[in-house]
Amino acid sequence: VQLQASGGGLVQPGGSLRLSCAASGFTLDVVSIGWFRQAPGKERKGVSCISLSGGSTYYEDSVKGRFYLFRDTDKNMVYLQMNSLKPEDTAVYYCATACNSEYATNFGSWGQGTLVTVSS
Repeated sequence: VQLQASGGGLVQPGGSLRLSCAASGFTLDVVSIGWFRQAPGKERKGVSCISLSGGSTYYEDSVKGRFYLFRDTDKNMVYLQMNSLKPEDTAVYYCATACNSEYATNFGSWGQGTLVTVSS
């Protein structure tokens, strides 16, 4: 079971980025996939999550209406489309095989993280 996150980079405020999470060793219909982020000096927090059925998505309040989580089961990929980015979105973003950080740590898998920097 392996996840690989990618797509981070430097973007100006108001810009967009699409993060990708590639899954290998399993199919997306057997796990939920969560995106988390950790800003400098802060704890890692959940951003968004999609259920194993793909029928339910969750968004943390600060990203609602700006971020959109979707998956491509043919490619075994999960994407986090991030629009109207703000400096406070700056963080390392991780994908994991759970919607709960502790559960992912104890029973799931994490991707390696991808850095998103929002700055002018």
